[in-house]
Parts: sequence; structure tokens; C-alpha cells
Amino acid sequence: MKRFKHIIFDLDGTLTDPAVGITRSIQYALAKYGKTEKTVELYKCIGPPLRDSFCNYFGFTKETAEEAVLYYREYFSEHGIFENEVYSGIPELLADLKTDNRKIYLATTKPVVYAERILRHFNLYDYFTAVSGSNLDGTNGAKSELIAGIIRNYGINEPVSAVMIGDRKYDIEGAKVNGVSSIGVEYGYGEPGELAESKPDFIAGTVPELVTILF
Repeated sequence: MKRFKHIIFDLDGTLTDPAVGITRSIQYALAKYGKTEKTVELYKCIGPPLRDSFCNYFGFTKETAEEAVLYYREYFSEHGIFENEVYSGIPELLADLKTDNRKIYLATTKPVVYAERILRHFNLYDYFTAVSGSNLDGTNGAKSELIAGIIRNYGINEPVSAVMIGDRKYDIEGAKVNGVSSIGVEYGYGEPGELAESKPDFIAGTVPELVTILF
């Protein structure tokens, strides 16, 4: 048996580089409130639930954050969603995992309707056994909930046979809550030292390093 039969991927910063679309969508929303922010300062918003980012980084109330998310989606749903690119080597990795009879899942805090559009746009959707994401109202947005749902709904009776792969601490913490192994990828958008502090079971600096760990 392979080390991991069930492979759970994060989306943003793990399979695709969404920086342009996400940061432009946030800037569009912030402009509605007379706020501006440099692109590089918005990279920390890639990964956590969007409502949390508006509250934690820009001082919005919960009510204003809800409104800001709607503004964000005005731009994102039409433009930002595809201002995005797949990391080199990812399609080949997914194909090899599928050929090797691994089960592949997606767990993203992004609304599932957007995640599915992105996977289909880049011809990645058919590799996945399941796509799990948040609801548009923000519920089911915690990474630990998403992983738990995959384990529960897809017959993963031995969590040790599964691994969560992501670029932020939320991915690693969610894996630990569910007794799942974890791989932190350093090519994504984690803050300096974030992955090391969260102590994943493995760290991959590049996609080829990720391939080596999985095979």
C-alpha cells in the first residue's frame, strides 16, 4: 500500500496561484470604502476565510465585512476568478496520482461554486473524487470542518491513510484536528515561518519535492 491513499489538496497557493485575481478583488472592495492597499500587503489574505481577513486586517465589523464580501464578488465572479494560473507540474501530479489509483479531494475555504468553476476552467475537475468548499454565506468555512466532512462522507476509515496538502497554517491545523497527516508547501502564500511553526509532517519547497513525498 502507498504511504497515502487519500490525498486532500488545498486550492489557492497549492494547486493554483490566485494572487492577481484575489488581490484585485480585495482592492475593488476596499475602494468602496475609500481604502487602498498595496498588492503585496494583501498576500496574507490568500487562504483564510475572506470575512475574517476584512475584520482582522482592515478593522471591519462583521456587518461591514459581509457587505465587503459582496463587493469582492462583484469583481471576482466576473474577472478575478480566472486571473489565476496552475502551478507548473500540478496537472501531471494529479494525473499520476489518478493513474496510481489514489483518491484525490479538494478542501478549500473558497465557496465551492467558485472552486468547481476554477477546476473546470483549468481542466482539473475530473481528477477529483470530491470538491469540498464553503457556502456562499460563509458557513462550512473552517478547514477542519471541510476535512472532517471528506473523512466522514467518503469512507476514509483510517485517517492515517490520508494527507492534507496546503500552504497555510490552517491546512496543517485542520489536518491535526482530524488525525490526518500533513504536507506544507512553501511555494504558496504562508507568512515567513508560518509553516515551520505549525509543524506539518512534511514540507515541500517545490512541486517536484511534493511529488517525491507522495511517491
